[in-house]
Amino acid sequence: MKTIEEVADYMREHRLLLVTAESCTSGLIAATLADIPGAGQLLDCAFVTYSVQAKQRCLGVNELTILRNNLTSEPVAREMALGALKRSRANVAISNTGLADDSDDELPAGTQCFAWAFRSNSVPEGVAIFSATCRFEGDRVSIREQSARHALLQISHYHAQRG
Repeated sequence: MKTIEEVADYMREHRLLLVTAESCTSGLIAATLADIPGAGQLLDCAFVTYSVQAKQRCLGVNELTILRNNLTSEPVAREMALGALKRSRANVAISNTGLADDSDDELPAGTQCFAWAFRSNSVPEGVAIFSATCRFEGDRVSIREQSARHALLQISHYHAQRG
């Protein structure tokens, strides 16, 4: 998939309904999909959880997960996606946590962690989950835009692998 319109068509074809759990992208994943006509059939809701406390309160991210792995980490992204899926009627969740600027001494700007979670009857846990870390170049706005686009363009890839 190369365009968000193709992602929307794929989602319609496979009856996917999305919830997002966004930190660094601050709702931009949901907003990017919402630019597509008929997005109301594709998007259930979006959680923007910028602070640690919001990630814990709204999505159920475990404090120990954050302490052990860093806020920008795949384990945190995975818990964000699972928390969003649990709190919505959606059958797919995307989460994002990362850095758009040099606000962390350990991680370079542009580091982004994602998770994609799919409700699935074919896995024992009932949810298939995938995660990845990417690094994007550019200014703050560009990094956030690239991150949102990447998150959506990967839906079909991970959906095909869900089992």
